[in-house]
Amino acid sequence: MELKPLIIGNLKSRFPIIQGGMGVGISLSRLAGNVAKEGGIGIISTAQIGFEEEDFYTNPVNANLRAIEKHLIKAKEISENGIVGVNIMVASQNYKEYVICAAKSGADVIISGAGLPISLPEYVEGFNTKIAPIVSSVKAANVLLKMWDRKYHRTADFLVIEGPKAGGHLGFSLEELEGFESWNYEEEIKKIIDCKKDYEEKYQVKIPVIVAGGVFDHNDILHCLSLGADGVQIASRFVVTEECDASQAYKNEYLNAEKEDIEIVISPVGMPGRAIHNKFLEKIKTERERIDRCLRCIVTCNPSNTPYCITKALINAVKGNIDNALLFCGSEVYRLKEMTTVKKLMNELVMG
Repeated sequence: MELKPLIIGNLKSRFPIIQGGMGVGISLSRLAGNVAKEGGIGIISTAQIGFEEEDFYTNPVNANLRAIEKHLIKAKEISENGIVGVNIMVASQNYKEYVICAAKSGADVIISGAGLPISLPEYVEGFNTKIAPIVSSVKAANVLLKMWDRKYHRTADFLVIEGPKAGGHLGFSLEELEGFESWNYEEEIKKIIDCKKDYEEKYQVKIPVIVAGGVFDHNDILHCLSLGADGVQIASRFVVTEECDASQAYKNEYLNAEKEDIEIVISPVGMPGRAIHNKFLEKIKTERERIDRCLRCIVTCNPSNTPYCITKALINAVKGNIDNALLFCGSEVYRLKEMTTVKKLMNELVMG
């Protein structure tokens, strides 16, 4: 079955595939730009994006702002006028500044989760940037759409529904995630699709719905579309492409992972997440890492009692220092067995 384009307002993506944002440094300009070039929507993660800037350890906020602009410009050049955006966590310290910087720097879309992006419409006022909250329940979708309607007299440009099979930080409780295999999460997806219809009618717009979490191949895409979704978001599969910005050592962890290696962890910021088991996860069960400086990443992190610095652990991951790294991943990572390119992967996803 041929996949239809994804239309978000005046933006038209050749294929209904968004590459998920992965921080720290996993999805930067090279990956996002190439996905956009091949007809998808490329997403840069702003999470500690300035980690390679010279002043990152002395002024992380300035380093991140500079890197947001730099990577958006570079990704746009690579994409040859493709659609490029950013993923910005609501829980980020300096969230407002990062959103405004991304919009000013030409982000076509901003996808925002790890909390409800209540004030996002205010921060993009006057820009052409399209905005989407990440929601995991119909309750969250209802609260947000109602709030944006009442407070800003507008609605979402699109919605990203992130299910329990996604990677990285997840919008579910530990108890929910432990029993996710028995869920009928499809019913929740259908409810979220239904709940946005009133706002489509009120504002006379189409609000596309993107499904994320556990989407691996062409058949998964078709299944999501059959539920009423307009597109999908895929992250883990793009890690093992030549263009992914991570080190080869990180990519090898994905290629070598078995199903039993994937586990749910509680990150220092208080959210559950999905990661590949390694020596680091073993070590932090019994040892608390000494934290010399706070790099101002997440609002909910308290350096005085956090077991380890998540920024440091994720920088170790992207640079290939695997034994001291937190290796976030999606639920289907064990199915990845060989390196590929963005072009080949996009073709496989589109054609089957």
